Amino acid sequence: MASGSMKGYFKQKKSGGGGGRGISKTKPSKKSPAFAAALGSDVVKPSTISAHNLQDEEDDKNETVLRQFDMNMAYGPCLGMTRLARWERAQRLGLNPPKEIETLLIKSKARPDCLWDGCV
Repeated sequence: MASGSMKGYFKQKKSGGGGGRGISKTKPSKKSPAFAAALGSDVVKPSTISAHNLQDEEDDKNETVLRQFDMNMAYGPCLGMTRLARWERAQRLGLNPPKEIETLLIKSKARPDCLWDGCV
């Protein structure tokens, strides 16, 4: 068996001769980081951010309405067909699907596939 202490084998060196606490007492730098825009500075105009967020909110509202249409089985099954094809089929069968859905599908950038497409 090995005899002796491991402390002799792994010698530790302490930096700075100030008491051995190991806590740095340097003052933080006031220099701005290279990626200041990513760290919360106001380099980007708030109006640009607001306009982008409003468009995202509108898209989210449209997608929510279309998901409710997908979940409503009163208009028949939605697997294997696009949302617009399902809406047209429900219209032909006299199920009176909401006209808002057709407008959203034709004029917005919503996903054409149903909520369950690719999941089942």
